[in-house]
Amino acid sequence: MSNATNLTNIIGPAFVRDIEDHYLKANSEQGYFIYHIEQLRQHLASLQQQDVVKLWFAVKANPLSKVLKTIAEQGFCFDVASQGELEQVLAQGVAPENILNTGPAKSKVQIARFIDRGVNTFVVESINQLAWLNEVAAQKDVVPQVLLRVQLQWPEGDKNPLGGNELTPFGLNVEQWQTIKLSDYQDVNVCGIHIFQWGNMLSNAKMYDLWSQMVEPLVALSKQLNFDLDILDLGGGLGIDYLQTGQAIDWSTAISDLAEIKAKANVKEIWLELGRYAVAQSGYYVAPIVDKKINVDTQQLILSGGINHLLRPAITDQPFPARLLRTSNEDSTSFHVHGPLCTSMDKLGEFKLPNDVNVGDALLFGLCGAYGFTESMPFFLCHEIAAEYIFEDLTFELIREPQAPSWYLR
Repeated sequence: MSNATNLTNIIGPAFVRDIEDHYLKANSEQGYFIYHIEQLRQHLASLQQQDVVKLWFAVKANPLSKVLKTIAEQGFCFDVASQGELEQVLAQGVAPENILNTGPAKSKVQIARFIDRGVNTFVVESINQLAWLNEVAAQKDVVPQVLLRVQLQWPEGDKNPLGGNELTPFGLNVEQWQTIKLSDYQDVNVCGIHIFQWGNMLSNAKMYDLWSQMVEPLVALSKQLNFDLDILDLGGGLGIDYLQTGQAIDWSTAISDLAEIKAKANVKEIWLELGRYAVAQSGYYVAPIVDKKINVDTQQLILSGGINHLLRPAITDQPFPARLLRTSNEDSTSFHVHGPLCTSMDKLGEFKLPNDVNVGDALLFGLCGAYGFTESMPFFLCHEIAAEYIFEDLTFELIREPQAPSWYLR
């Protein structure tokens, strides 16, 4: 069960009141997102108070234009994994040299498009991708910077939390990369290794242990292939405490640990591609309650928006923390919270909420700045597409209006 009371500590009572006032004025019947830009700006600035790692933002976490502009203003570079993400980042004025192309599905055509748009740094995840990049680079007379993505295997499944003992499509294992000869790819500059095999980690000690285990095999691979390992890209994985357990990554400890990893690997640069850790805490979701009932001795609330706007609880079994938007002095009880979709998957969690919660009230969800709107399944059952607001200078600005199903139905 999620602890709803802790959410006020995350958001702050003043901002909760601002959101409540906005909700009453907006008189919305649908769920919508809010992003606190000043909160985001301050958090990003704190992450940049170090000289150990180069920070990239994984655009998949939140590609909203104002979010991207704020991130760019704080000196982040951008990790993009599709043509759509590339065009969205470029549209915000980001220079191509500050863009890194990742993702397991790079075709030769896509690689050429990225190079045509000025991108010159690539993570290659297969021998095909390396060959295609080399061919396109020769044709276009450029020399791209290349990082080989490595997928390590551990004998213990819990040491590969993202993939476990299962094979993933991300990169190749050391043995496969050892079969290539870099002399066959003279039109690219292989100068680094990318590795990322875990997600939403909440323990500094475990992250350091994982990072430490990587150094020896990755350095050995660079020596076997005879290239200088200048860059070690450790991806992301720094977690957010969605369940409000009190566990959290300490950034200063992470930086100290990364300084040790940098020295052990003897690399010029360490890169991190932050997603949720950069933006999650700055995003919120508001959803009206449309029904309340008792079903088999269980209190249930039905919201106007569910996994069509917030899919993550259904695929991770980790709800976003939530609270009643308005203030109440009533005692709390457990409520099972569901969305409007005709599937049992549409459950946003179980929360302790005041007994007087009722139809017409709204719930406020926190930590929704990452993997919210763009990870959702908005088309199922033809509900309205969620609106997105930013909150800046004590003002709510509608960035994208809610869209009726006619927007996409043909």
